[in-house]
Amino acid sequence: MTNTVNDTVLLSSEIRRLDENSTLLGISPLQLMEAAGKSVADILSTRVNVKNKKVVVVAGTGNNGGDGFVTARYLANCGAFVTIILVGKEDDIRTKEAKRNWLILKGLRLSTKLYEAPDIDSLLKLRDEIINADIIIDAIFGIGFRGKIREPYATAIRLMNESKGFKIAIDIPSGIEADTGNAGGEAFKANLTVTFQAMKPGLLKAKEYSGEVIVTNIGIPIEAKYIISLSDVRRCFKKRNIFAKKGDYGRVLIVGGSFTFTGAPTLSALAAFQTGIDLAFILAPKNIINVIRSYSPDIIAIPLKSEDYLSTRDVDLILGWCKKVDVMVIGPGLGLEEETKKAVREIVSKADLPIVIDADGIKALSGYLDLVKSKRVVFTPHSKEFEILTGKPFPPPVDIINRMRVAKEVAKTYNVVFLVKGREDIITDGDKVRLNMTGNALMTVGGTGDTLTGIIAALIAKGIPLLDAACAAAFLNGLAGDIASNHEVYITAYKLIKYIPEAIRTVLKEDIVERSHIYNTLFEFDSET
Repeated sequence: MTNTVNDTVLLSSEIRRLDENSTLLGISPLQLMEAAGKSVADILSTRVNVKNKKVVVVAGTGNNGGDGFVTARYLANCGAFVTIILVGKEDDIRTKEAKRNWLILKGLRLSTKLYEAPDIDSLLKLRDEIINADIIIDAIFGIGFRGKIREPYATAIRLMNESKGFKIAIDIPSGIEADTGNAGGEAFKANLTVTFQAMKPGLLKAKEYSGEVIVTNIGIPIEAKYIISLSDVRRCFKKRNIFAKKGDYGRVLIVGGSFTFTGAPTLSALAAFQTGIDLAFILAPKNIINVIRSYSPDIIAIPLKSEDYLSTRDVDLILGWCKKVDVMVIGPGLGLEEETKKAVREIVSKADLPIVIDADGIKALSGYLDLVKSKRVVFTPHSKEFEILTGKPFPPPVDIINRMRVAKEVAKTYNVVFLVKGREDIITDGDKVRLNMTGNALMTVGGTGDTLTGIIAALIAKGIPLLDAACAAAFLNGLAGDIASNHEVYITAYKLIKYIPEAIRTVLKEDIVERSHIYNTLFEFDSET
C-alpha cells in the first residue's frame, strides 16, 4: 500500500468532522467535491493514458456519486470516452453539490453519456457497457456505507467486478465499511483506491478489496483538525425526558465571592442556569450572602462561617455540600487572602467530584499542582494565570502551535483538562487538543470568564465528559459574545448571559452549516464599535 500524504488513520466520524469544520472555515462542500473528483482523475491519468479509453463511472446518489461526476468531467476533458451510470434516478440525488455536478454533466453532450439505472433490469441492459470498459470507477457508497448491500446496488457491484477493466474505487470500495473493513456482501474489488485526506481503518483491514491505496490531499486545512465543530457542541444537548424531575439535569455548587467581589460567582451561576441546569448553589462569606441573593431569586445562596473571605473554617461545610451536587466551581471572586488560598488547596485535595477551577482558585494552587494530579479537574486560566499556576512561560498569541504544545504537555503531566483563554482558546486533556475561534474583542470586559466557567460546570453537571464540556462551553461563550455584538454597542458579562440560549439554539439549527461559515460571516461584527 502507498500513502502519499501521511500515516494518519481516521474513523468516518472524524472525516465528517473535518468536512464540517472546513465549511465553518469557509471551504464549501462543493469545493471539496471538486478537489476530490479532480484528484482521482489526476492520479488515474498518471497511471494510464486515458485518451480514447472507454471509462465507465458507476455512481450512487450521495456525495460519493458527486465525486464520481467530477472525476468523469475531468477525464472527459483528457480525451476519454466517458459513460456515467447513476444507480437511481436524477430526483434521488441527495445533496445539492452532487445534483449540481450531475446537471453539469447533462450539458456535456459531446464528451459524456449519462444513464439512469434505478433497478436491476435497467442495469442489466447496460451490462455490455460496464463489462467492456477499459476503466471502471466505483462511486456508489463512500464511507457512509453500513450493513448489507441491497439491490440494485448489489447487481451494479457484481457487474463491475465482472469487468476486465482497470478498477478504481473513490474513497473506499463500495460495500466495505470504512471503520471496520466488513463487507456487506459482494463488495467492489478495486485495483486502486484513491481515498481522501486520511487512511480509513477499513482500507487496512480489507486489502483484498482496496488494492493499492493512495491518500490524497483535497485541501482540508490543518485548522479543521483542531477547531471545535458544531457536532462537538450539539452532542452536549439532548431533549429532556418528559418524566424528568428537579435535579436530573444538574446541580452546580459554586464556591466564590468575597467582601470585594460579589458578582463573579453570581455570573457563573446565572450562566449555568442559561445552559440548562436545574439547581445552582453559591457558598459565600456570610457578610455578602444577601448581596448575592439580591441578584436573582433562582440562586440558592448559602452563608459560610467566615464573614468576609473564605477560610479553613469553611472546609468541612463545603465538603459536605460537595456530596449533594454534580460539580463544583471554585475561584470566582474569592480574593487572595493567604487563609483563602490555604482553604482552596484543602478543599481541592479532599473533594471527590468534578471541579472547575477559575480565577483566584487558579492562583491559590500555584506551586501546588500535584494536589490535582489525575483528579477530575478543568482549569480555565488566561495566559498570565497559566504562567502563575505552572511556572512555565506561555508563548505569545501569534505562536498558536507552541501555545498548544505547552498546554498539552502540562495537561498530560497532571492528567487534567486545561482551557487556556485567549483570542483562540486552547482546550486540551493532554491527548487531544482543540481550538475555539468564536468570540471577539468586546469580550475583554471583566466577568466573561465567570460566564464561561458557569457554562462548563453546567455541561459537566449534565454528564458531559470534561474535555467535551470545556470545548462546547468555549464555543458557546464566544458565540454568545458574537451574537451580543450584533445587538449591543458594548458588552458586559451580565448582558452576555442572556445571549447564551440564542447561541445554543443557533448551534442546534440544522441549516447552520448551509447558511455560512460561522467564524467569519455568520456573525459579522466590528470590534472597534
